[in-house]
Amino acid sequence: MARLADIIERYIIERIDRSEDGFIEIQRSELAGRFQCVPSQINYVLETRFTPERGYLVESRRGGGGHIRITRLDTVSGEELLELVNEKIGDLVSQASAEGYIQRLWEGEIITEREARLMLAVVDRQVLPLDLPLRDILRANLLKAMLLTVLRQM
Repeated sequence: MARLADIIERYIIERIDRSEDGFIEIQRSELAGRFQCVPSQINYVLETRFTPERGYLVESRRGGGGHIRITRLDTVSGEELLELVNEKIGDLVSQASAEGYIQRLWEGEIITEREARLMLAVVDRQVLPLDLPLRDILRANLLKAMLLTVLRQM
């Protein structure tokens, strides 16, 4: 049986897919009511599944009952990939962020599924048996090296 977070994520993605504008506006309380959960469960899904690394922007709007806008960002281009390597990854990166970047590249068809699986294996905390922050530093260096390799092939 799928976890509630997975079900909520799938519902939001399907709504965005059906949207002509590439975004949806919805109230947290509406989502919580639909899935019979507390609003903090909706917050958890938004904070972990709809991040810029995964290709989404979440904006809270206040007033008029308040709502959130969830926007799918455009596919990553070669220029954006270079910016990602140079500016956004920085000196250290968490496993969740690295996975988000890799997933976005795969969904944008910049890398193949096989390449994505290999990259995910390399950045996994089980493969990097170091204490923090050394593990996140090594992960950032590995991810940057892999992304620069992809860039050279574009």
